[in-house]
Amino acid sequence: MARIPIAAGNWKMNGTNAEARALCRGLAGIDAIAGVDVVLSPSFTQLLLVWDFWCGTDVHIAGQNMHTQPSGAFTGEVSPVQLAEVADWVVLGHSERRQFFCEDDQALALKLRAAEAYGLTPILCVGESEAEQENNRTKAVLTRQVSLALGDAPAPAGLVIAYEPVWAIGTGKAASPDEAESACGHIRSVVAETVGSEAAEGVRILYGGSVNPGNIAEFMAQPDVDGALVGGASLQADAFLAITQAIAAST
Repeated sequence: MARIPIAAGNWKMNGTNAEARALCRGLAGIDAIAGVDVVLSPSFTQLLLVWDFWCGTDVHIAGQNMHTQPSGAFTGEVSPVQLAEVADWVVLGHSERRQFFCEDDQALALKLRAAEAYGLTPILCVGESEAEQENNRTKAVLTRQVSLALGDAPAPAGLVIAYEPVWAIGTGKAASPDEAESACGHIRSVVAETVGSEAAEGVRILYGGSVNPGNIAEFMAQPDVDGALVGGASLQADAFLAITQAIAAST
């Protein structure tokens, strides 16, 4: 089964609206790069302007988080109904959400199903800490995170999983291509065991963690790596364009 690769940029909590608009202008032409799905994930205050900027193109817009409920007394949260007005994708379970905001696997299982219910394509983030890696617990952690998030129900349509080793995020220390492939291949096997081999073959698995134009080709050469979730480099238009072009060239 052919899997269209993905270039996803997570802008995190960076930039003003003016800077977001300038970054969008700097990415001019990214929607014309064939053979790759482009996803931009700005902060909540930038979503509307980024959504409007790319309206009518094939560029997808993702929220960085969301609540499970469609409405209610949840001050400070954004519902899937609200998000779906300005985005068509959503990033769930990023390690920073898990680490700093105490999101656990059970909460993410509910968010994954809420995204499915409201037509948002989810990018489920998984990955081990440095201590877990040093104690050879990478596969055990990934098994737990993926299997609990998916549960007993069929996989959400269009499910994307991003493998982001916590020790590589924002550190400049990327996983090796072999490490990325080992983890992504294991994730695919867990998906197969949980929801079936056909679903596993269709799930796109991204690598994230200190991705840059210089190392992306090595990751894309791995059979189970279907693209990248890019952090810091996605805030530099030239770098993200180069990464996107390299991902497209890998097909």
